[in-house]
Amino acid sequence: MSTTPSTSATVATAAGIAAFNEMRVGSAVRPAYGRIAEWLDSVSPQVLARGRDEAERIFRRRGITFAVYGDTSGAERLIPFDVIPRILEAEEWAALSKGCIQRVTALNRFLDDIYGKQEILRAGVIPAEEILGNEFYLKEAVGLKVPLGIHSHIAGVDVVRTGPEGWFVLEDNLRTPSGVSYMLEDRAAMQRIFPEIFQQNRVAPVAHYPDLLIETLRSVAPAGVGMPNAVVLTPGSLNSAFFEHAFLAARMGVRLVEGQDLYVERDRVFLKDTTGPIPVHTIYRRIDDDYLDPEVFREDSVIGVKGLLRVVRAGNVTLVNALGNGVADDKATYFYVPQMIRFYLGEEPILNNVPTWRCRIAEDLAYVLEHLAELVVKEVNGSGGYGMLVGPAATKAQVEEFRAKLIDHPDGYIAQPTLALSACPTFVASGVAPRHVDLRPYVLSGKTCELVPGALTRVALKEGSLVVNSSQGGGTKDTWVLEGPTPC
Repeated sequence: MSTTPSTSATVATAAGIAAFNEMRVGSAVRPAYGRIAEWLDSVSPQVLARGRDEAERIFRRRGITFAVYGDTSGAERLIPFDVIPRILEAEEWAALSKGCIQRVTALNRFLDDIYGKQEILRAGVIPAEEILGNEFYLKEAVGLKVPLGIHSHIAGVDVVRTGPEGWFVLEDNLRTPSGVSYMLEDRAAMQRIFPEIFQQNRVAPVAHYPDLLIETLRSVAPAGVGMPNAVVLTPGSLNSAFFEHAFLAARMGVRLVEGQDLYVERDRVFLKDTTGPIPVHTIYRRIDDDYLDPEVFREDSVIGVKGLLRVVRAGNVTLVNALGNGVADDKATYFYVPQMIRFYLGEEPILNNVPTWRCRIAEDLAYVLEHLAELVVKEVNGSGGYGMLVGPAATKAQVEEFRAKLIDHPDGYIAQPTLALSACPTFVASGVAPRHVDLRPYVLSGKTCELVPGALTRVALKEGSLVVNSSQGGGTKDTWVLEGPTPC
């Protein structure tokens, strides 16, 4: 088994589409990967395998697992971890992070607008019926005032690369984006198992993310609170992302609570404690809207806090993220984000959307049906790699099954061209080989809007596959942003 990476400048997907190789240009190694390429030439497959096995032991001891949607066995799995980092130059990261901040800023303005004055709808930039008729438009959030006008304090922007400068946004995650704990734990594992490569590369740190997060939570606490108390609200230990909830609470030094630990009295939220009630001012909630307050939403919810919305309306607690964000990260709304950036910020988008056909539009549907075998079709409300068709990699039967779904329920789908996700060197059974990746930077919005210099890289471990989701067999990588000049 060889550790020598592929020397090809491009990589073919399972659909036969040429993809950008992030490590190589022709037969030459890109400067950012120079020292990693030398390191790969110097280590044996056995060394890489031992490092991977050590990382797996670390993750297993720490309980870094996830539950698979639809798996009735209840079994939890480790997300596979690749020991070869993905590397971005400082200049690449600066442009990407600027684009993410621009996008999230516009989306926050959009959310504040559509639950308020609705200027973008009255201006006809977006058809009102597409927003007000969206199933995720929450009438209970209309008129709610949020501190600093921020609705999505923690956003995950999923981006893919198609060339040296070709970044596209796949989707925006503005409700309860997950995965940041893997970004932090991947870095910690790499520093432990291969400390020598950090001595050879100037890698920007990401460990301060929890410090920025707690600063963000405190910065959006209700006005007039001197020392705001924040908590992380989890559905409980059976939730697939429970490790992350507990991890972030511990790193921030705040309480991890369930709904039963909180109660509402006189339009304020309190934490039950043996020393007496403790007022709560900011709730980083990892519970969906429908389950947050059984007094307003689902009456059968046992994981929410009765009366919570009354406290929000009174301005005595801040929910992070706010209610009703689903309308902004819906895949149908995604189409309009470039228009939002122009309308609210007066700027041209730095990051491009993927060209999108909305199947609710008759002309778009006709095109999609005619070219179904060439396109990626996604459910408007889908996630995790479920409910989608990758036309070039699908069987005729799968294509026809989706054709029937589109004809029956066109409003529920969008379609996009099949992008060739860029590929990075990855340690697999055959050695070091290119595999397709995406990237999720995390944008924190409070009094400031910022990112740590790093992100979650997800990798499709199956050769040629474009599906990076962990629930579909994907893994993760440590993502490096190099500080200072790129090594020669």
